[in-house]
Amino acid sequence: MYKILDVKDKIRVPPVKFSLSLKNAVKSSLEDRWEGVIDRRLGVILAVLDVKDIGDGKILPEDSAIHYPVSFEMLVYSPEMYEIVNGEVIDVTEFGVFIRIGPLDGMVHVSQLMDDFVSYDPKSATFLGRESKRKLKEGDVMRARIISVSMGKQYKIGLTARQAGLGALEWIGQDKKRQAERLVKREAQEKQEAKEIVSRSVQSRTRDISSSKAREEMKKPKERKPEPKKEGKKEKKGK
Repeated sequence: MYKILDVKDKIRVPPVKFSLSLKNAVKSSLEDRWEGVIDRRLGVILAVLDVKDIGDGKILPEDSAIHYPVSFEMLVYSPEMYEIVNGEVIDVTEFGVFIRIGPLDGMVHVSQLMDDFVSYDPKSATFLGRESKRKLKEGDVMRARIISVSMGKQYKIGLTARQAGLGALEWIGQDKKRQAERLVKREAQEKQEAKEIVSRSVQSRTRDISSSKAREEMKKPKERKPEPKKEGKKEKKGK
């Protein structure tokens, strides 16, 4: 992680810088003192940005330089545990790869390259995943997580790329594409299922309505037709 820090220190300004303005002389001396230094607490000091305050200078016995108490800003890079970083693969060995992260290099051990059985081809200096068929070679850009940090002159930064969303950026792009395709397919499937559910519901509702009408018709009393009146037999009158 890149940081801008406010620092207080004492700086020695040698006579060779006395021709410069005080601020420039102090800034130049700070740059000579700090830039490029790897400090256990601060990280890698990349640049002295600005000198904010300069106290009264002192000349010490048997020293022609002037010593000033100063406060200034510096830009540092400090790798932090579990930080996600991107970097280019700058070296491939049989035990892993080295990637450049900012001003430092970190190592991804072969066991941390990918969630797959990995084989190494020494002729092409390439790692290959057995099931995924993924390849990793020099020049590839990786995303990894910092899992160990030891700062100092002999610094060590350990990385892993086995977790989800990590690995070569090409792999991550392929995973995102597959996820997008699966999402589109799932949405289409859900829409089709929703249509089928609506269709079945309409059919069921139609059947219910038809059944209800049929039951109502059955419950209605049937109208009886009036029976025709029977005419009685006429008696014959005697002559």
